[in-house]
Amino acid sequence: MLDMTSYLGWKIDFRSPTGEMALAHPSSVQWRVYKNPIALAIGGVAAVLLEFADARIRSGVWDHSTYKADPIGRSRRTGVAAMVGCYGPASAARRVIQGVSNMHARVSGQTPTGEAYRALDVELLDWVSATAAYGFLNAYDRFVAPVSEADKTRFYEEGAPIAALYGVRNPIASTADFMAMMDKLSPRFEAHPIIDEFLGIITSGQAAPSVPKFLH
Repeated sequence: MLDMTSYLGWKIDFRSPTGEMALAHPSSVQWRVYKNPIALAIGGVAAVLLEFADARIRSGVWDHSTYKADPIGRSRRTGVAAMVGCYGPASAARRVIQGVSNMHARVSGQTPTGEAYRALDVELLDWVSATAAYGFLNAYDRFVAPVSEADKTRFYEEGAPIAALYGVRNPIASTADFMAMMDKLSPRFEAHPIIDEFLGIITSGQAAPSVPKFLH
């Protein structure tokens, strides 16, 4: 079991301060979706594949993160940030989200073709947020339990204020919004060996060694 109570050395107590509300309400669709490990696992992989289709995101993650060397640790940190953002006290969530943004502020570079990128580029932040929301929600809808159209709308609405704390300016509000954003970016999408390498990490079981191999 991965430790979900610390982030970059910060200890996180999901019960303290006593009585402090989370950024998402306990009755929210966000709480329902994010507590399901199937939705998170399948949706997370789908989101990364969609993100890695863009060379700017692919290069930023592969060149500046520890995913290749430490997929478990990298996955844990991403998971902690998501869980705190949804379930943790609002003050802890804001602290973790600010920490993520501070790290992203140091990430910039060039793709192999020489195109400049910055992790805090609004277009990239919007796309990463969109792929995560779309991936988790649709994984839940398909593999866990059907989600009504009204609840899908609620899920996107509930997530928008949290996404804004990461710097997202154009959160998606519907499947149509996601498809429109994907259509706009699709001329940039391409196959790449890094995507195959990422899938190799996932199917090898490295990212989740406690899960039986046949489930990868």
